[in-house]
Amino acid sequence: MRREPARGLVQHLPVIFPGLMLTIFFIVPFGTMVAVSFFRRQQGGFYVPDFVLANYARFLTPFFGNVLVFSLYLAIAVAVVSLIIAVPFTYLIARSRRVTQVLWLVALLSILSLSEVIIGFAWSTLLSRTAGITNLLVRLGLMEAPQALVPGFGAVLTGMVYQAMPYAVLVLYPSMVRLDPTLTEAARTLGASPLKAFFTVVLPALRTTLVATLIMAFIFALGSYLLPQILGRPSHWTLSVLITDQALYQSNMPFAAAMAVFLVLVSLALVALTMFAGKKLEA
Repeated sequence: MRREPARGLVQHLPVIFPGLMLTIFFIVPFGTMVAVSFFRRQQGGFYVPDFVLANYARFLTPFFGNVLVFSLYLAIAVAVVSLIIAVPFTYLIARSRRVTQVLWLVALLSILSLSEVIIGFAWSTLLSRTAGITNLLVRLGLMEAPQALVPGFGAVLTGMVYQAMPYAVLVLYPSMVRLDPTLTEAARTLGASPLKAFFTVVLPALRTTLVATLIMAFIFALGSYLLPQILGRPSHWTLSVLITDQALYQSNMPFAAAMAVFLVLVSLALVALTMFAGKKLEA
């Protein structure tokens, strides 16, 4: 059967409406942000329309370089740790009974309903010296005295992994459920141990989903804002925190816009890389 070309405005609405929403809520704000990133900042926090590259030239300063390197390092660490925890966890959920799967999925969705502020202050309490988990370790005889684990890099990493892992599980779950169980059974029949069958059969079959999950968690962690402030020191602040600091407290909107443009372009490049990697792996 030959598809008839669309005729009239009504038949084009399924294409026009998403394009209109994309233009209003992404292209126009992003274009405005790009324009502001070239403006000139004046004394007193004001800025005037201009075309200067000074805001992007600040990317070459040691301060911005340190913040960028730390943001990338933290995002990579969060993505890798989230994937390491989420893969076996999701596999066990997918191989359990249907009722157990539903209960775990509801629990994960309840975590996603929590705001970043609640997660941050909850972990700051759990990692504190007075009411934290170190008091339990002292009771068990594993520590001599309770210690404060916050603020610190470990606290920031823990809180961000806790927030990112449910997203990783929900991305991995559909592929895990659709995975043919006879593949692992065949590997077991040929003499492979359950662990070897998992690494030689399950993971290669999910390589496209694993890459997509890794990049998704990386993008999610790269844009984290509140958790580095609540659980870390200023040395643990990410690029998103620096953007807010420059825009609201330093009144340097052009430099904040330049950093925001850079962050958006990095995220878009990673999304494109995910799509390219998916096509290559499928081929």
